Amino acid sequence: MPETEPTVAPDTWEYLLHIPSDLRAVTLCRRTVRLILTLHGLIRLVDTAELLAAELVANAVLHTKGPAALGVRRTPRGTVWIGAWDTDPLPPSTPRALGPVEEMEAGRGLGLVRAYADRWGWHPTGRFGADGKYVWCELAAA
Repeated sequence: MPETEPTVAPDTWEYLLHIPSDLRAVTLCRRTVRLILTLHGLIRLVDTAELLAAELVANAVLHTKGPAALGVRRTPRGTVWIGAWDTDPLPPSTPRALGPVEEMEAGRGLGLVRAYADRWGWHPTGRFGADGKYVWCELAAA
């Protein structure tokens, strides 16, 4: 009987970056996501992942007063998850439909996440010793 190669799950990994409530953290997180995905050979996801991470972190920093965190991980299914934790336990606002850029100076962040991620969501959490929420999105890596 011929032998078949076992199914090998993609490399799984997880990175967590604790960030202060500071708008400069958005740039740091964008660059960190670019570096992580590049080093793991997921270059085709970099531009979208950077945008999504920036929107999630910007919301966490702009709408809460406490610290935040960015998580980036690759699941056993091969998807890439990007999430931002903040200290506000209230749900994120409902994403707005994207319209002409000229009409939208603010409030388009979760609309972009909804438009560009394969899936997204949020859940309350008590992670890092404080109540808050985790807003996440998923990108298919395969």
